[in-house]
Amino acid sequence: MHKIETHLHTNHVSKCGWLDAEALIKGYQDAGYSGIIVTDHYNRITFDYLGIDPAAPVDRVGPFLEGYRRMKELGEKVGIHVFKGAELRFDESENDYLLYGWRDDLLADPESIFRMGIAAFYPLAHAAGATLIQAHPYRAKCTPAIACYLDGVEVRNLNPRHDSHNRRAQEYARQFGLIATSGSDCHRTEDIALGGILSKTLPSDSMGMARLIRSRNYTLL
Repeated sequence: MHKIETHLHTNHVSKCGWLDAEALIKGYQDAGYSGIIVTDHYNRITFDYLGIDPAAPVDRVGPFLEGYRRMKELGEKVGIHVFKGAELRFDESENDYLLYGWRDDLLADPESIFRMGIAAFYPLAHAAGATLIQAHPYRAKCTPAIACYLDGVEVRNLNPRHDSHNRRAQEYARQFGLIATSGSDCHRTEDIALGGILSKTLPSDSMGMARLIRSRNYTLL
């Protein structure tokens, strides 16, 4: 069985992240995880933190993936598969959405993504084969998105500094037949290996990870 982290932030990209790739890989290796999805924040705060104009005609995805690349390089040395993800926030609200299985061109224009919102973005993600999960939908300042714009809901957010009202999230997923996920929402040392999924199989790439989550063929940690 493979333990896989679904929600994690690095300090290379996410302003709120405290840990670098080396500390994260060691922590998850010690905890016996086989896989990690890096979901650094993809929002205006992040691009401001990185010093990148989201509307500038330059490569904006490359710098956003710095944490993922560092994690992947170190993970390969110790036998941990690292997968590409993102946690999106649109201008329309403070909701956050975990995106799995995406190709770089989907997020190549941050300014357009931020402005379009969930209703316009979901069909694009779906057509590209990505999986979209709303993170902690009942946390303060968040509201559950209309179910038709979601593949699933994070029903177990184990970040110890927030009350994510996980039971309400689980009921929302059950009511609308949405995929349910669990994640540590790791930012700091004390967050390492608090959640994730347990799977009999370990995908070989990020698109395969998106398919695994859509299959629901796992159990929640």
